[in-house]
Amino acid sequence: MASNAASTWGGLAFGSIVLVDSAPWIYVLEGRSRFAEKFIGLFEAAAQQELELALSTITLSEILAGPYKNGQTALAKRYEKALASYRVVELSVPISVLASQLRARFSLKLPDAIQVATALDIGADALVTHDRDFSKVRGISVLMGD
Repeated sequence: MASNAASTWGGLAFGSIVLVDSAPWIYVLEGRSRFAEKFIGLFEAAAQQELELALSTITLSEILAGPYKNGQTALAKRYEKALASYRVVELSVPISVLASQLRARFSLKLPDAIQVATALDIGADALVTHDRDFSKVRGISVLMGD
C-alpha cells in the first residue's frame, strides 16, 4: 500500500480530495476515447482508493442532461446510480456566496464559479477539468488531464 507521501494521478498526493468538473465525467461515462484517455487514470486511482472524487450537483445536472435530452431515461438513471457512489456536494448558501465572489474576481461563468467554490468549500486539493476557462483561477490546483 502506498504511503501518504506517495503521489498518484496528476502528481496528487495519496488520499487527495478532488472535485471533478463535468467534462471528464462525461468523457469517461460516454467512452469518448480521445478525451477519456486523459482522465481514465484519475478514475482508476479513485477505484484503487488512492484519491477521493467529488462532484457538485451542478455537474450531476450537466451529466444527466445529455441522456434526458436524447430520451435515454434508463441511461440517465444508470449514470445517476453510478455517480451516487462518489461524494456529491449540494449547492449551499456558503457555496453560492463564494461562487459570486469568485465569479466577480476571476470573470468566470456561473457554473464554473460554482465548481471552484464547491472545491474550496470541501477542502479539495485540486479541481480537475477540461475547460480552459479556469486558467485564471488561483487558490486551488486546477488540473487539465494533459
